[in-house]
Amino acid sequence: MNQGRMIIITGSPGTGKSTTASLVAKKSHFSKSVHMHTDDFYGYIRKGAIPPFLPESQEQNVIVMEAFLEAAKRFARGGFDVIIDGIVGPWFLEPWQKAVQDHYEVHYIILRATKEETMNRAINRSKLDKDANTELVEKMWEQFNHLGPYESHIMDTTNQSTEQSVSTILAVIERKSSLLT
Repeated sequence: MNQGRMIIITGSPGTGKSTTASLVAKKSHFSKSVHMHTDDFYGYIRKGAIPPFLPESQEQNVIVMEAFLEAAKRFARGGFDVIIDGIVGPWFLEPWQKAVQDHYEVHYIILRATKEETMNRAINRSKLDKDANTELVEKMWEQFNHLGPYESHIMDTTNQSTEQSVSTILAVIERKSSLLT
């Protein structure tokens, strides 16, 4: 059985991660694919959960990311194309880079839209109240800017349709120009 790939599609809220990741999984040329959403793993915590955007959630966030990675690796070993959707900033990449050292193919694609477009997309669709959501989305947008060595992994979705974003991502994956090293 051939080992699958892990394709991280990340960015701030409002950049199109979930919609795009779902379609990338459906259009994968692999015979098996899975769309994994990191937020699902936070939802598994039934007691003691800390909102992941709070500073005191760091230890919890690391545990969630490690559990998520182990599940993704198992799917990849089973021959699945694993499409990962969530907030996986450079601050969470160390375990993914270790997976690369363990001979997993890991792609890292950061979706980014202009601040105005991101805010328009994200603010009105969230379960959070508008003031809290505005502050959170703005903070996340700032965190995904000025990424130094990861700037080459950015795809601007501001003026792209979902279909255009999916096509671009599939081409980037095939060229292997988004690989983590």
